[in-house]
Amino acid sequence: MNLAPGNDTIFILSRSIAQGKRAGIMSVLGIATGSVIHTSFAAFGLSIIIAESIVAFSILKYAGAAYIVYIGYKMLSDQSHPEIDIQSKKRRMDPKKVYRDAVITNLFNPKVALFFIAFLPQFINPAYKNTVLPFMLLGITFTITGALWCFILANFASVIADKIKDNNKVSSYINNTCGLLLIGLGLKLAFSARK
Repeated sequence: MNLAPGNDTIFILSRSIAQGKRAGIMSVLGIATGSVIHTSFAAFGLSIIIAESIVAFSILKYAGAAYIVYIGYKMLSDQSHPEIDIQSKKRRMDPKKVYRDAVITNLFNPKVALFFIAFLPQFINPAYKNTVLPFMLLGITFTITGALWCFILANFASVIADKIKDNNKVSSYINNTCGLLLIGLGLKLAFSARK
């Protein structure tokens, strides 16, 4: 399940390619934090509200889509990259902001909440009186293994990007492509059906 590419993977790869390994790592940590929060919501039954309420699902979906489109737009509208040295741009990257963006995009994706309430219960014995502990254990295990895979992806993507970013035109093209990818990701989320 962790190897299947999804919205989080695209977000992490886009940040790693456009802003370097540190941004990729902060993205992974933010996505992992969001997954732990989703696990907690599912363990305590709060995610069922999202699954059962069309209004709650839609609010989360559109808020998340709008935020991802906004991040993509900011990348597209950043015209400073052709004149700025790549290393100084990486130093300018705010790790707290990248982390926050990753947490928000993960939390505002209702499909992640639906995944946790649909996938994890299959591995929990219904005879247990307290299912919170096994739910949390499974969710955190899933999050850790997913984070390890995403760290590999972030590192690989940033290494490849570093090799081709010396050219300002290529740097501009990469930044614009990553911005368009995030906008496309936001639109995909906005128009996705509830299943």
